[in-house]
Amino acid sequence: MSILYNKVERGNPSKPGDPKLWYPILKSMGLVREKEVAKRIADETTLNPKEAEFAIAQLYKVLTDYLLNGKTVQLGELGTFRLTVSSEGAATEAEVTASQIKHVNIRFSASEALKETLKKATFTAVESLSK
Repeated sequence: MSILYNKVERGNPSKPGDPKLWYPILKSMGLVREKEVAKRIADETTLNPKEAEFAIAQLYKVLTDYLLNGKTVQLGELGTFRLTVSSEGAATEAEVTASQIKHVNIRFSASEALKETLKKATFTAVESLSK
C-alpha cells in the first residue's frame, strides 16, 4: 500500500502578504505501539513476543544511557541518534555557561540504506480513495 496524503493550503508566516500555496501533508494511518512492534518482530524471528518486547525496552534504556553520556548511537541500517541543544548566545566565550541551554533535542539521521528504501515510497491522495 502507498502512503496517504491530504492537500492543505498554507500561508508563509514570515510573508503574510504572499498568496497561500497548497502542500501535500502525510496522513497518519494510526499509532503502532511497542507490543504490536514486538509481536511483529517475534513473528519474523525466533524470539517470543515477551522477549521482543523486553529487547525493545532494553534498547530504550541503553540508547538513553549512551545519549545522556554524550555518545552518538548508530543502529546499523536504521541510522544514528544524537543530542543537540537549543540555547541562548553570549557576547564572549568566557560568558558561556550551561544555564544558557534551554532545551535538549534528540536528532535521528537515517542511514543511506534507509534513505534508499524510502525512495521506493509511493503516495496516494486520500481523496482518491473515495472515488
